[in-house]
Amino acid sequence: MHIPDGYLSPATCGTLYVASAPFWYIALRKVQRLLSTRLVPLIAVFAAFSFVVMMFNLPLPGGTTGHAVGMGIATIVLGPWGSMLAISVALLIQALFFGDGGVTAFGANCFNMAIVGSLVAYAVYRLVAGRAALTSSRRVVAAALAGYLAINAAALIAAVEFGLQPLLFTDASGAPLYAPYPLHIAIPAMMIGHLTFAGLAELIVSAGLVAYLQRTDPALLKLTAPGVANSEDGVREVARKGGWSVTRPLWVGLAVLMIATPLGLLAAGTAWGEWGPSDFADPALRAQITSASGASAPAVAPAGLERLATVWTAPLPDYAPPFMQSEVFGYMMSALLGVGLIIAVTLLLSWLLRRNQQNDPSLPEPGSAHLL
Repeated sequence: MHIPDGYLSPATCGTLYVASAPFWYIALRKVQRLLSTRLVPLIAVFAAFSFVVMMFNLPLPGGTTGHAVGMGIATIVLGPWGSMLAISVALLIQALFFGDGGVTAFGANCFNMAIVGSLVAYAVYRLVAGRAALTSSRRVVAAALAGYLAINAAALIAAVEFGLQPLLFTDASGAPLYAPYPLHIAIPAMMIGHLTFAGLAELIVSAGLVAYLQRTDPALLKLTAPGVANSEDGVREVARKGGWSVTRPLWVGLAVLMIATPLGLLAAGTAWGEWGPSDFADPALRAQITSASGASAPAVAPAGLERLATVWTAPLPDYAPPFMQSEVFGYMMSALLGVGLIIAVTLLLSWLLRRNQQNDPSLPEPGSAHLL
């Protein structure tokens, strides 16, 4: 679901940057109190979790791969605005350092996963959970549905973005300049895998972590359960305990996941719509693209795709540091580096927002703003 550079036209990328910008702005304003208190680790741990869980590639029908995103559980704990920020930070680190998702397509990827995914997850969770008790099994079911529908909504939006390219952007001969497959091919190709394995993975992650938090720290579920208790209670309780202290079990679990990330290497193939320009010229890979898409792959990459694919070269492409001979160890080290970068970016955001709050008296004081 990480759209690379070259699959969307510059006009499409620009439009989706503009569409995402208001949500980023509102999210920063909404979560200013979270980032101005001892709750910084809460944002960081869910951004890091999203980054790591996306490294666990799953085999999908057609020989492609997919993954969970963590948007369901991030939304349930942080609220939709906190989730938008956390997942956007994870996507930024992936694009800049690991080439997972394009720099030009960063706005599109954030719009699909961080924004649409978080809003759908929040709406579904609140609707299904209602006023059920924090420890009710109904909230586990709500989390499962929220994660499943959120990732599929994000996949559908991405498929539409892919499918519109050959309709809107062609060369003088009528050949597609960017993503080559129209809507009737792009939508089934994207949705079959997400309605099955990737969607089920997001369902299990969301439901499993809510069930875990119900037993260990239900205060973390109060933010999106105002019908049960004032959402401010969860914020105050976590702040009182101390952000790093209350999230310690989550960091321990994340460390275990980082060690297990090489399991994501077992899934062969590339995610649909993430093939490089050279793949279209390789007969074996072109056959794979044809099989996954249900339509003949072009013999050469579209001209616009080939031109934009090299706009940014990530220093550690595909989570494979070139100076490491072991693919498994390199993958684990990439996970560790990515999490470290996410913590650094979150701390920087916290410092910038605190500084901005001190200089702007119109901004709410910590503890006075609502996040939802």
